[in-house]
Amino acid sequence: MTEPGTFRLMYRSRSRIPVGDRKVELGRLFSTARRNNKRAGVTGALLISGDWFVQVLEGDERTVQALYEVIAADPRHDSVTLLDTGTPDGRAFGRWSMARVSEDGEPDIALLAHSDGIAPAAGRAATPAEHRLLATMRATVGAAVL
Repeated sequence: MTEPGTFRLMYRSRSRIPVGDRKVELGRLFSTARRNNKRAGVTGALLISGDWFVQVLEGDERTVQALYEVIAADPRHDSVTLLDTGTPDGRAFGRWSMARVSEDGEPDIALLAHSDGIAPAAGRAATPAEHRLLATMRATVGAAVL
């Protein structure tokens, strides 16, 4: 689906959230992100692998760039690295205001966030465009972990 004006940004960062606090803290983060992303028209996906995050954000360029600036300043992570930006023909993650990306071949799923953690939403098969971008995200986090 062609969507003029779509901007995509991908970044990687390292979590500073203590392991014992991650489930609850990520639940809070996802709750806020999903609400704010929906309101702002931002879609995307997040891969968590050990201490590393790779996230793709899609939407209006100014909105996505401003969101990235907020994310880059967030003390819950460091080593924030901008990996890629561009203007694709449309959104790869148009159905997802936030998604969990599997690192090991499990299904990729949209997330429902709750105050006590993260739970999966009803699953849908990923599109070919989603699969391509998800593979890039997995390769990127894999390179960071090495």
